[in-house]
Amino acid sequence: MDPINIIAGLNLAATFGANLTGAKKSLKTTVGVSKEKPKTYLQKFPLLLATLTLIGLILGVFQIGTFTYTDNNITLRLTGLIVYIVFSWLQIWSYRTLGENYSQEIVILKNHKLVTSGPFKLIRHPQYLSQILMDIGAGIATLSCIVIPLAIIQIPFVIMRANLEEKLLSKHIKEFSEYKSKSGFMIPFIG
Repeated sequence: MDPINIIAGLNLAATFGANLTGAKKSLKTTVGVSKEKPKTYLQKFPLLLATLTLIGLILGVFQIGTFTYTDNNITLRLTGLIVYIVFSWLQIWSYRTLGENYSQEIVILKNHKLVTSGPFKLIRHPQYLSQILMDIGAGIATLSCIVIPLAIIQIPFVIMRANLEEKLLSKHIKEFSEYKSKSGFMIPFIG
């Protein structure tokens, strides 16, 4: 098996285990009490794309649905691997920083609090930035012809989802507008 794919697979296994705790928290918000939970395709469609991307990555680790590996693309693949690893762990840091406010759904909880620490000091949506960049990085690392297109397709849906979350936060949390003026959307100091 290819060494880059081995490292990508090990990172996938490690981050998958770390993400299980986030999924358990998200289940609580699914059955818990919320102030507002909009009914929109943005609740499920981006998650579906992320799941398909995950399946594509697993296939890519086993060189199913990938372009041919050559010595000419090793630098590109190593760069993709580094991006994938860095942003997969940034995503975990992001949802752990959210703590009880984390949910896989777009929801405002009854006891919702604005989180402005950790990666949220600089940008409002580090988990979405991480999702986009880790998927693109993983696709490049494995040269997956499944992951790369899915990663690109999900970008506008992730941005729309982040915008919807911001509308809800503006509506329910008065400190949000001040926080918004001091932080970037997905890139520090921009948006």
